Amino acid sequence: MTQQFITGLELNKEANLKLLNLALQIKNNPMDFADALKGKSVVTLFEKPSLRTRLSFDIGINKLGGHAVYLDQQNGAMGQRESVKDFALNISTWADGIVARVMAHSTLTTLSEFSSVPVVNSLCDLYHPCQALADFLTLTEIYGDVSQLKLAYLGEGNNVTHSLMLLAASLGTDFVAVCPKGASPDAQIVKQAEAIAAQNGASVSVSDRIEAAVGSNALYADTWVSMGDNTPLELVKEKYMPYQINQKLLDTTGASSVLHCQPAHREFEITSEVMDGEKSFIIQQAENRMHAQNALLVSLLNPNFV
Repeated sequence: MTQQFITGLELNKEANLKLLNLALQIKNNPMDFADALKGKSVVTLFEKPSLRTRLSFDIGINKLGGHAVYLDQQNGAMGQRESVKDFALNISTWADGIVARVMAHSTLTTLSEFSSVPVVNSLCDLYHPCQALADFLTLTEIYGDVSQLKLAYLGEGNNVTHSLMLLAASLGTDFVAVCPKGASPDAQIVKQAEAIAAQNGASVSVSDRIEAAVGSNALYADTWVSMGDNTPLELVKEKYMPYQINQKLLDTTGASSVLHCQPAHREFEITSEVMDGEKSFIIQQAENRMHAQNALLVSLLNPNFV
């Protein structure tokens, strides 16, 4: 297991499958892992607000017998009061790991360069790999072999889209990002994903046509406006409303499950009818953040345990 988890590309197909299997073991037999991080302390750095990420890491580390230390911006923003380099050098003298939710990917690369302990990306502007692990843990529980699936993401191409498509490509899942013109995912990351998918017998594509989602097993939504962008949803409603996940889209595509990384804006990117419906696995998906992350932390901080 690599000592960093920054982009998700650190893991190949075999390692990803092994990690998902460990996550299932931890979820189904939690007491077997109650001491997996005994004596370990993990600093969780947050430059952005959080509900699921903060709680799932904090509670998850506790369930593994470890100690989570939350650090927000009250002591000054990273890189201002102290350099990111000095954050990494200091924290890694005390802690056994660093989990960082940051504004810029460059902050993570600097942290990982100067930290002597593992660094985990819990969100940046380019990637959200822990979310993707939880998503595919959920899909594994629903369907079993994810290499037989087609997953359609609808909305703005963003950090969640990037991590989803990269992990889908690694695991052999067909993936399509259905985004309005001008809101497509990063072209270089798409190229990376296409190359990885080709090695694993899968496809990655980008389209602005809703018809591209037809035949998908699962539909995936995210907010139309990324965190940090203060544009009111009403101002982008006309652009994104054709990509809303609603009952009509479920019927059109034939999808049997719906995912959303949350926070969700009901009646915008997804309707309450669908979010609360029988094909929604959104709360299970949120729970799985903790189990997937716990598997990652055990693999990084105490690999001999498994």
